[in-house]
Amino acid sequence: MSQTILYARVSTTEQTLEHQRTQAEAAGFKIDEVIADHGVSGVSTKLADRPEGKRLGDKLRAGDVLVVRWVDRLGRDYRDVTDTIREFMRRGVVIRTVINKMTFDGTATDPVQQAVRDALIAFMAATAQAQAEATKEAQRAGIAAQKGNARKYRGRKPAYNNDKLAMVLGMDAEGAGTSAIARATGLSRQAVLRIKDDPAAAAEALARWED
Repeated sequence: MSQTILYARVSTTEQTLEHQRTQAEAAGFKIDEVIADHGVSGVSTKLADRPEGKRLGDKLRAGDVLVVRWVDRLGRDYRDVTDTIREFMRRGVVIRTVINKMTFDGTATDPVQQAVRDALIAFMAATAQAQAEATKEAQRAGIAAQKGNARKYRGRKPAYNNDKLAMVLGMDAEGAGTSAIARATGLSRQAVLRIKDDPAAAAEALARWED
């Protein structure tokens, strides 16, 4: 019997397990089981090397649906994410995202549909890695600035958190308009435009407020 499994990677206080499950259920998913890794980096630790990630890989069978908030929950390394999604598709697993409501499966037979699907997987994985690298660079810059100043200047606190930043970047990658993104995230059009115009700067501003 097929199952719908939510996989959550909880890496910050803003990305709670309950939050990710609530988002999934609000999007219409009926979750049979939740598998989650806590405090594990999506950059340095592959899905198969995480305790619960390994259990997820062992558990999934053909016909199962794997739900994730976005592809960054699977990881932030381009090769790991793309390899993971393609391996699950080869097994007959359907991968669905809460954000953007994307569906990835191996049933497409038309070459054009396959090419579009594979290009989208690659683009979303690349976006997840790029965001992670921008955040790391911002954190390094913040540490350097803090060492040179008695008081760290952080500026105005961003109106968005990690989830909303990822959602803006993901929807933008899908071609969603600024107004649609603003409605979905609850952010102003100006905030969305600033993120779209300079994602690295947006990640840097958020990193300055992370403890």
